[in-house]
Amino acid sequence: MHGGYCVTLGASILVADDDETSALLLKRLLTREGHRVTLARSPDETLRSCAAYPPDLVVLDLVAPSGRAFDVCRRLKQQPNTRFVPIVIVTSHSDREQRLHGIEAGADDFLAKPFDNAELHARIRSLVRLKRQTDELESAEAVILGLGATIEARDPYTRGHCQRLANYATRLGQSLGLGQDDLGALERGGFLHDIGKIRVPDHVLLKDGKLDASESRVMQEHPVVGDALCAGLRSLQHVRPIIRSHHERLDGTGYPDGLRNTEVPLLAQIVSIVDVFDALTTQRPYRTARPEDEAVQILSDEAVKGWRDRALVDAFVDVLHHAP
Repeated sequence: MHGGYCVTLGASILVADDDETSALLLKRLLTREGHRVTLARSPDETLRSCAAYPPDLVVLDLVAPSGRAFDVCRRLKQQPNTRFVPIVIVTSHSDREQRLHGIEAGADDFLAKPFDNAELHARIRSLVRLKRQTDELESAEAVILGLGATIEARDPYTRGHCQRLANYATRLGQSLGLGQDDLGALERGGFLHDIGKIRVPDHVLLKDGKLDASESRVMQEHPVVGDALCAGLRSLQHVRPIIRSHHERLDGTGYPDGLRNTEVPLLAQIVSIVDVFDALTTQRPYRTARPEDEAVQILSDEAVKGWRDRALVDAFVDVLHHAP
């Protein structure tokens, strides 16, 4: 433990610097704190090293020709396996323009030369702590996504349902001009919308016939259970309204909260429409799959009843007619 923190012990740090003397000095300072330090002498070597073994943190020096370090930073932030790796850019005290370029490229922090040892170690500790917290959240999210796959695997009749929902929902969202955050939520919502069914017993989930009143109450709890499962994950906050509200109807007859009209989140309405469509057009133990035109007519009838938004149903039909 150093300075009250133990989270940085054994942190892996990549120092990218084409000045060997400077790189070795920084390596010595960081190694004394218990970090494992790898050196890279060029942008290409930096990118290859990070791709092979993503570190806990990258330190980029700006001795390299103008623009190369910013390009490395930008490219690391664009790659899925390194986008959350903190990047520190080494610059001079007075170089405001370089700092602005670094911020635009995605840099997380800056270190000024000459180094102040106390500041160096404080910034490294802070960034590594943040990276490890992010890793823990990603691990928890992976567990949740794994549960979603487990639920689908329990019922052979719904195999592929979540992937289809994610595809349908994102295509509909794109047609509506939704932003990337909403599209990402729709994709995850497709996979996680029924995650609460992990608590539904097999004799209810896999029943061949119609559920009785008691079984229906158990089944209708799954949106609340799913919402609670994801409540602690900040990365899934945008998905939670989909999980909780995808069985709501605009006339207030849905569940679990009896929401009406605009109370039903737009993303939940989208997933609800594509969920019904996919359920109707795939075989289930209690009925055969219905043709697409029949499923579309049922959705249209539900819009007439006031369950669905007519404009959203029409937009989804248009998406179906222009399938890739």
